Amino acid sequence: MGSHTRFLSSLLLLLNLGIRFVMGHSSSLGACRPSGYLRGKTGHCNPDNDSDCCKEGKMYPQYRCSPPITGNTKATMTINSFAEGGDGGGPSECDNQYHDDGEMVVALSTGWYSNGSRCLNFISISANGKTVKAKVVDECDSIYGCDTDHDFQPPCPNNVVDASPAVWKALNIHGSDVGDYEVTWSDA
Repeated sequence: MGSHTRFLSSLLLLLNLGIRFVMGHSSSLGACRPSGYLRGKTGHCNPDNDSDCCKEGKMYPQYRCSPPITGNTKATMTINSFAEGGDGGGPSECDNQYHDDGEMVVALSTGWYSNGSRCLNFISISANGKTVKAKVVDECDSIYGCDTDHDFQPPCPNNVVDASPAVWKALNIHGSDVGDYEVTWSDA
């Protein structure tokens, strides 16, 4: 093989490796993969709002990250009672208080909660042709769960805006649509 052919062969090899590198990384840009798995334990779980209760021995993914935040970040909105005795468990992490179901409050997945940096700040949530503002009062823990502190519910997925009944009502989402609903959100 001549030096020209070796050069072209090497160039093609480098180009192929570069394309594989770029393709391999562009498909994972913004990806948030599980950081581990939590083995489920059963216990007293409040099934209000169709809460998912832990199953003994089931492996639940844990996330320390959430998808990247954009001007309109896609999320799954879930329903949660932040009231004392509600399915949210203990008092809210941001202010160590319970919140009435009539308050416009949310919990964000661990990555979006960002170690409390959004505590007591407002976010805008858009769905169903409407946009509302709600206060961040808690973390929807994507790492820990299946214990008393988490009402024996599994860790949250990494893309959740866990909203009070008031948020659902303000977005005019009722009946069988309440549960898991695709929304977008941004910092207000």
